[in-house]
Amino acid sequence: MKTLLPPLLAFLCLLASIPGLSAENKHGPSTRHPTYKGLVMAGYQGWFRAEGDSSGEGWVHYGRNKKFDAESVTIDFWPDVSEYEKIYPTSFTHPGGSVAKVFSSADRSTTELHFKWMQQYGVDGVFMQRFFHVTRGHQKSDKSQDHILRNALAAAKANGRALAVMYDLSGLKTTGEDCSSVIEDWKMLVDELKVTNQGADQPYLYHNGKPLVAIWGVGFPDRSYNIRNIGINRLIDFLKNDPVYGGCSVMLGVPTYFRDLDKDCTSAPYLHELIESVDIVMPWMAQRWTPLVHNPIEHIRDHVLADIRWTKERGVDYAPLIYPGFSWRNLSLGKPDLARYTAYGAIPRLGGRFYWDQMTTMISAGAEMIYVAMFDEIDEGTAIFKVSDNPPVSDRFHFVGNDGVPSDHYLWLTGLGAKMLRREIPLSLQMPERK
Repeated sequence: MKTLLPPLLAFLCLLASIPGLSAENKHGPSTRHPTYKGLVMAGYQGWFRAEGDSSGEGWVHYGRNKKFDAESVTIDFWPDVSEYEKIYPTSFTHPGGSVAKVFSSADRSTTELHFKWMQQYGVDGVFMQRFFHVTRGHQKSDKSQDHILRNALAAAKANGRALAVMYDLSGLKTTGEDCSSVIEDWKMLVDELKVTNQGADQPYLYHNGKPLVAIWGVGFPDRSYNIRNIGINRLIDFLKNDPVYGGCSVMLGVPTYFRDLDKDCTSAPYLHELIESVDIVMPWMAQRWTPLVHNPIEHIRDHVLADIRWTKERGVDYAPLIYPGFSWRNLSLGKPDLARYTAYGAIPRLGGRFYWDQMTTMISAGAEMIYVAMFDEIDEGTAIFKVSDNPPVSDRFHFVGNDGVPSDHYLWLTGLGAKMLRREIPLSLQMPERK
């Protein structure tokens, strides 16, 4: 495995190895979750805000421009809020005329409920998404996303779930910015939130015996930044080798066709150098597969088998991605050039069959760990948490239902998938029926 180690950092590591000069690493020595292998982890956005919640941000990720009405709505699925402690009224109504309500990610009770569901259904844990803009102004930990991460750490520990941080480079500017703010943000998380040092039986996910940090958004040609110019190699080296904040394992989120440097991926071989310098590669496969294409499962199987061979030859672990379906019609209505190409339920869920087929295909192909997109993303229709099959209705807007299955259907399937991955139950190609 290659190591992209700048001379200065190599010199600092050498100094740290000299007796009497070594700095103290700030990560806890152990965790309840020492490896990603055998786990099904989901991405967790935690980005929903409601008018009247503690964040004071108004409507966020429910609608455009701080509004949430028929003209500004950006979610395609409606959450099932029957179990939330705090919910917030909207301008939408259910078929019977009752006011439709939603949750806020800013509420501690929301985070606690989500992790309770993970424990109840057997979802192993989540990668907490941390977008690049959050890393700006890292000097003080007072952002709502920091509070949500604090809540998640406590909820993960209380429910025996794994948690790791995933940095999403989306939003990084083409000029004047690089990955330096991510380095500073990680220092803040370690120092102030103590994300990797939560005491005995801590929830932070380790891999190869080291805290796992994910970096997403490397190698996509539609990104405005050039991966050679943003210091991604310095960020990886820092996370792996810094004597105080490093000693971490790194997972890199890359395009589906990273192996061939084709289709959705940059053609620059430098991406392969970066991949060979990390511990895990996670290809972004959402929207790449659809049940509307003739027999996509055979294509997925062959693709994953080739990916696994390629990564094993380079000593890198592999975490394939699965997702229940995709729908972002309401989100796309704010972008006319995009909206004409989208439809509600564009990649249909088929009552869970598409999701189950991906899960069993990845496991039968030899996957040792799985990434689910996403736990709570109702704006792109990939959420596995509880969604309503009885959403608000009107001739002015539309929401996608849940195909007549229970609101917890995808949590249930995910838990069964995790058991199959660990060989706790037999692999079943046929999606099970609820009893």
